[in-house]
Amino acid sequence: MNIDKYLMAEWVPALGCTEPASIAYAGLIATSQLDERPQQIILKVDPRIYKNCYAVGIPHSGHKTGIKWAAAIGAFLKKKELGLQCFEETNAAILKSAQKLIKKNRIKIVIDKLKEKLFIEFTVIGGRNSARCVIEGSHTNVTLVSRNNKIIYRSRNSLHSSAQERARKWAASRSLDQLIKLARALSMAQRKAIISGALQNIMIARHGLKLLPKTFFNIRKTDVNARITALVGAGVYARMWGEPFPVMSVAGSGNKGIVICVPLITLKDRWHIPQRKIEEALLIAMLVTSKTTCELGTLSAVCGCSNAAGVGLACAIVYLKGGGQREMSFAINNMVGNITGMICDGAKIGCAMKTMTSVDAAFRSAALAMSGIGIPVEDGIVGKDGSESLANMGLIAKRGMVKTDEEILKIMEKKL
Repeated sequence: MNIDKYLMAEWVPALGCTEPASIAYAGLIATSQLDERPQQIILKVDPRIYKNCYAVGIPHSGHKTGIKWAAAIGAFLKKKELGLQCFEETNAAILKSAQKLIKKNRIKIVIDKLKEKLFIEFTVIGGRNSARCVIEGSHTNVTLVSRNNKIIYRSRNSLHSSAQERARKWAASRSLDQLIKLARALSMAQRKAIISGALQNIMIARHGLKLLPKTFFNIRKTDVNARITALVGAGVYARMWGEPFPVMSVAGSGNKGIVICVPLITLKDRWHIPQRKIEEALLIAMLVTSKTTCELGTLSAVCGCSNAAGVGLACAIVYLKGGGQREMSFAINNMVGNITGMICDGAKIGCAMKTMTSVDAAFRSAALAMSGIGIPVEDGIVGKDGSESLANMGLIAKRGMVKTDEEILKIMEKKL
């Protein structure tokens, strides 16, 4: 693994929330094998895919929301090359066809509660034939395609060897000092790829300002942190509402991309930071977000935008302020001791508030770290250093909050 391969796996464009897009992507692959008009859909997903598709908006749909719309639209899409930007193809004719499937109750959703990792099995049935696509582990990792139960494609790789999983494990295996060295050694081409993607994420944040009341942004011009926090919230709100702006995702999440990119790009002018250092800080934020996501899991019981991207942002702010491995470790301890346990109850417009909390916490954690202050190992789940703290947070997310996730799902199922 190297930076080029890392960026190819983890720095990925997405239109709308990545979980509905992943379902739609599975749907278009399955339907491509059908050769007739879809008449019925059976969609089996893991609990967290279901949770993240429950209430989130879908781009180009007139603000339709939910997992049935994601599946129904996906069955009529055609352009596999769009990947997680597949909703770009959505038009009035596709929406009309999708609506017919929904109105006729031709979409069955099955939640496989035994699946602990990302899992989508999209089966589409026509007049005489059926086709199936399975995605596992990461959002575009197709592991099986079949037609009438005859296998057309089966991945040779195991579930754990998708490019995204390898990238996260690679980031997790590097020390903070090694991540800093990788950032400083970026090539011109790599820097261009990082900064162009980050600027793309700024666009949806600025658009989001138009969707919220002006009083929401009635903040003193001198309060830079508060203005940046509000801008992040606006971007996430716009994305979760289904506004048709593509964003660059990090570690499987566009919201994570917004959380790390919007503050760092904005700070360039506010703090008079050289362009090269902003590019390096962006990569550090990305790598730490991937490192943390490896501990938490691709989809988690805790809010990844806060518990992963927030940690990544805190480390990047430390870097901009001249800090190194020691201060970043302090910042991680401060974040873990503060926001661990913020639940994930699905992707929706309310995520905007959670991301604002994480950005505010990142600024505070970095400021304390630069003063030589980090929550000590004696406090709760905090470890002796940042890496141990992340591992402990992972234990809380993967083991300790299993029952919490079950209860969240029960509450959401009652609403359906």
